[in-house]
Amino acid sequence: MKAIILAAGIASRLRPLTDTMPKCLLQIGQRCLLQRAFDGLIANGISEFVVVTGYRHEQIEDFLGAHYPDQNIHFIYNEVFASTNNIYSLWLTRSEAEGQDILLLDSDILFDPRIVSRVLASEKPDVLALNNHPLSEEEIKVIVDEKGNVKEISKVCSIEHAIGESIGIEKMSSVYTAALFKELEQMIEKEGLDNIFYERAFERLIPQGHTFGVIDTTDLYSVELDTVEDFRQAQQLIPSSLF
Repeated sequence: MKAIILAAGIASRLRPLTDTMPKCLLQIGQRCLLQRAFDGLIANGISEFVVVTGYRHEQIEDFLGAHYPDQNIHFIYNEVFASTNNIYSLWLTRSEAEGQDILLLDSDILFDPRIVSRVLASEKPDVLALNNHPLSEEEIKVIVDEKGNVKEISKVCSIEHAIGESIGIEKMSSVYTAALFKELEQMIEKEGLDNIFYERAFERLIPQGHTFGVIDTTDLYSVELDTVEDFRQAQQLIPSSLF
């Protein structure tokens, strides 16, 4: 299985921390976010990586080249990172991911590597990791049907009916990625929807019969770093086992 890591964003809400450094290279404890992600993926048997870069891409490429010289890493540069969102970065991975089994990760997550273990171990071919906690307008929320499959996933879906937050780690089968990139082609090339979250593509695939099961990882630490406050809290709350 191949890991797709999206790391193109400017992370303006984390300024001044990201004035001279991409978000994924911010250090929490003894390692930066990207190093933690790579270490966790490698520990779970992932040996092929696709990293989509944009903002300060040279720093990311230099870091990974220095720390993981023996890993199979393919870089894709999003030239329009300043005007697009993560759906476009995902679209750029088409040649590497369409019709293949992949693990998709956002690069701004601090997470326990056992989350990846749990996701990969699922018998369901398409699953996402979920954290059940008090929700607000900010999170990507998940609503499931009577079978436990995702029927809504967005920031704007009902907090009352949501069962938790998608933390940004998804396992996708070759069948799902074939459908996903067909839908992304329609969204990007024909509708110009390049500045939205990729979860909108997930929602559009649900009526077509493609959706995710849910893996509850609430008992394992994870946090998405969007703001300086998020960063400060993560520095204080990171479990000693992950330090």
